Amino acid sequence: MKAIPDVGENFDVEAFTDRIKACGVDYLVFHARCNQGLAYYNTRIGTRHPSLKYDLFGKLSEACQRKGIALGAYFNAGISSEEGLQHREWTTLYFDGRSLREPRFTPHVRTMCYNSGYRDHLIEMIKEVLYQYPVGGLMIDCLINYPCVCPVCVQEMKKRNMDWSDLSSVTRFAEISAVRLAKDIAEEAMKINPDLLISNNYPSYEELLGINTYFDVVSLPASDSGYEFMPVMAHYLRTLGDYPVLNMTGRFYDWGDFGGLRPGEAIKSELLYGLANGMRPNIGGHFHPRGDLENAVLDRVERIYRELQTMEPWFDNAKNITEIAIVYPKKIANIRGDRQLKSAVRMLSELKQQFDVVTLASDWSKYKVLIFPDDILFDEETARRVKKHVNEGKAVISTGFSGLDPEKRHFVLEQEWGIKFLGENPFDPAYFTVGENCNEGLPDMPLSLYSNGIEVEASGKTRTEARLVKPYHNRDWDGEYAFYYNPPDRVTEKPALTINGQVAHFSHRIFSGYYDKASVELRTVFSNVLDRFLAKPLVKTKNLPSFSRVFVTEQPKRRMVHLLSYLPEMRGNTQMIEEPIELDNITLSLRHDDRNFKNIYLAPEKVRLSYTLEGDYVHINVPKSKGYSLLVIEE
Repeated sequence: MKAIPDVGENFDVEAFTDRIKACGVDYLVFHARCNQGLAYYNTRIGTRHPSLKYDLFGKLSEACQRKGIALGAYFNAGISSEEGLQHREWTTLYFDGRSLREPRFTPHVRTMCYNSGYRDHLIEMIKEVLYQYPVGGLMIDCLINYPCVCPVCVQEMKKRNMDWSDLSSVTRFAEISAVRLAKDIAEEAMKINPDLLISNNYPSYEELLGINTYFDVVSLPASDSGYEFMPVMAHYLRTLGDYPVLNMTGRFYDWGDFGGLRPGEAIKSELLYGLANGMRPNIGGHFHPRGDLENAVLDRVERIYRELQTMEPWFDNAKNITEIAIVYPKKIANIRGDRQLKSAVRMLSELKQQFDVVTLASDWSKYKVLIFPDDILFDEETARRVKKHVNEGKAVISTGFSGLDPEKRHFVLEQEWGIKFLGENPFDPAYFTVGENCNEGLPDMPLSLYSNGIEVEASGKTRTEARLVKPYHNRDWDGEYAFYYNPPDRVTEKPALTINGQVAHFSHRIFSGYYDKASVELRTVFSNVLDRFLAKPLVKTKNLPSFSRVFVTEQPKRRMVHLLSYLPEMRGNTQMIEEPIELDNITLSLRHDDRNFKNIYLAPEKVRLSYTLEGDYVHINVPKSKGYSLLVIEE
């Protein structure tokens, strides 16, 4: 904040970097320029914070270099109140003619146009820092596609034959502009230091392939992100290539929270989840502008990092083993918040399955089962890949409208699906009953689907494994009565679940239903279908609760099984983890894949575990697990 009168007055750079070093930190990202556009170094191009009396970033960079800590320079590219005030022509001009966003109490109140003079100004400031200081990396934040209709942007959109009066077109152009700026920053930076680490937060991850050298997933579970966002990112980003991925959580509860210090077990659980999925730990904090050394924060970081570092030999370069893919070839911006995708990730996690989230940017060939949740419409490329997958004898599970053409007229692979699309199903609410082939663990009664769906007709040898049940009435108001209580009436001939060879299709959006109601029966019937296609999954468990998570990674000559047992609790408006869950006498079965395992133990203590070999599995007994256990299975 520009109004802070004493920036850096109490900053003891030696004490701070000593503490950071003691925590085991090897890469520190620190503001060269903050979210308000003020610099914390001696700049000839930008505006140094008016109350800063010395080169704070310069002192920090020198101390980090002496102590073997790589320093990344933070720049916010999308927002800058200071420069926006000095150059109003550099700010975003929104559709309503305003340059200020509502509500105004937000860091994003004044955003920047990437095609204005601000663009060259920002690049020159970044080059200035790279020339002046021993910087090892760049973190470029908030390169968000703010839709700008200033004269410069409108002129270029016209040249590209883009509709400058259509918000979606303008937003797409803003993303093109953001990607172009990210690329130009990277090119200029690499001329100065070819070994530079570069991460842009926004635009989309796939747009940044070849520009970023690593990715940073920013997730604050105590804020609006909750505990559903980061798992999606963890299963997705590792499919984009050999990019390091940092898992940035925060010591605070939300942005701007200088007085927040979240429980150590919460922070540790999030970092362990990331490490079990190939992500490196990163804890974000708010640096006090005066430079006060916040020992309570650093003590907590040090305790967590020291514990994690004892297991580093088993985390380092370990790769996740996966055999299922949730396919999501939609507009990639949706991947951050799609509830059907979150639901599918949660359901497979609760079932202890090993899976990835994939888009068209990654290879699908290694997966045994492809899952298309609820609304994945098939374009030509998706259909080509799926047809190849099915022809190789592999399995597909689709739900709801997935598998239809983009206009929702027919199934693109009608022969492979073995069903015909008849239109949307009118039942509201919709119930279903499951036949004996897929009803293990289900109560013998009509069950709710908690979602809408489609009507299909089975053809050829397609088996109908579940049928829709008609309600007495649909939800409605007839002018006198509310048809609110609508029990199931009778079983119809309409399929709710069909299986044709290796392709299963649910007529309704079961992942939407699971997201809304967490119906265990929906998960059970899905699991029963999955078991038919994947009878010998990589991991089996007997007595783990649904909230436990299991991940399998491997290094040369050994596999690791990560067992996490933490349970986020909704406390008012905030999800909270305060303590680990303790479990006793756990049995885990790992498919050995013809490997000769000889030594099984808990890391890092190397306490040997008892095990037995039976068929395709090695059965391992874990006497006790408190929050997290790392099982190592060596050949």
